[in-house]
Amino acid sequence: MTDIAKPATRPANPRFSSGPCAKIPTFDFTKLADAPLGRSHRAAVGKDKLKAAIEETRALLGIPADYKIGIVPASDTGAMEMAMWSLLGARPATMVAWESFGAGWVTDVVKQLKLDAEVKTADYGEIVDMAALDYNTDVVFTWNGTTSGVRVASGDVIPADREGLTICDATSAAFAMDLPWDKLDVTTFSWQKVLGGEAAHGMLILSPRAVERLESYTPAWPMPKIFRLTKAGKLIDGIFQGATINTPSMLAVEDYLVALDWARSVGGLEGLMARANANAGAIWAFCETRDWIANLAVDDATRSNTSVCLKFTDARIKDGAAFAKAVAKRLEAEGAALDVGAYRDAPAGLRVWCGGTVETADIEAMLPWLEHAFEAEIAAQA
Repeated sequence: MTDIAKPATRPANPRFSSGPCAKIPTFDFTKLADAPLGRSHRAAVGKDKLKAAIEETRALLGIPADYKIGIVPASDTGAMEMAMWSLLGARPATMVAWESFGAGWVTDVVKQLKLDAEVKTADYGEIVDMAALDYNTDVVFTWNGTTSGVRVASGDVIPADREGLTICDATSAAFAMDLPWDKLDVTTFSWQKVLGGEAAHGMLILSPRAVERLESYTPAWPMPKIFRLTKAGKLIDGIFQGATINTPSMLAVEDYLVALDWARSVGGLEGLMARANANAGAIWAFCETRDWIANLAVDDATRSNTSVCLKFTDARIKDGAAFAKAVAKRLEAEGAALDVGAYRDAPAGLRVWCGGTVETADIEAMLPWLEHAFEAEIAAQA
């Protein structure tokens, strides 16, 4: 076999994992020196840090002043479970899924909470018709399918006069996409996605309508302590001012504050969205000029600008799953791209994180290596 020439340069940072994601480009451990380690999160310094994380999140994302923002345990999963267990059951529910995490929420509601919910699904690469949903029911959906690379194109289809609540898992969308807060009653995300924060902490954002539901409805099932958002029929407001339900990592809080500060330095939300769009756009342009690779998203309008999912389309490929794994392995062995294999439940292919903490120059340096790995694997299986 003739050796295939390797590209001359590699990405300066080959970390393209979809979670935990790349740290901010300016990250340095010395930036965390102000973390109040060994201090109680209930002490004034801890409360101040947690409240700053909440309010700076509000400012950066443009979250309305009358929305509640809380830091909760167990990442985005914890935030979503708290929302579903606390809010669902008051009225009929519609569960929407087009990838594995959305499917997980369906399982929790149908099999654990045992609600007779209407379930709407679409295959990987496609999306449910959001305009056709009944928004007089409570609608649970992901904004961006982290494992499918498909996102909601626009919130315009969500009616302003809906009777039900919209409960949105936005973990790989927040800080990269313009979320329409007036159309979202509950929104969740985690620190380890678009801002490259450390794992285990989630954010729970509630509209006034969601708060009203919490204070007027008591679920039929027992509520674990870690999920309880009300006491004596009233919202536990301290949760949304930094008095977290369980002990947070003050080191992780400091890391999040540093990431928020960096985000402001690159232009805030607009700057972060522009960075993600440039990263994803480089991959889209690459795919458009090759006939052996394509975006998993069927409709260009729904292509994710963070979790870009790709499929190999070359007819010479005999075993798609084995081929994709081999290409990902080659990329990792060369130090050109780490952790870019497709999610285990997704179709065979690759998944490249393109959130704002990734540098476009690194995406551009990685793509020739992707082509090299593809050609080398095609030659190897011949």
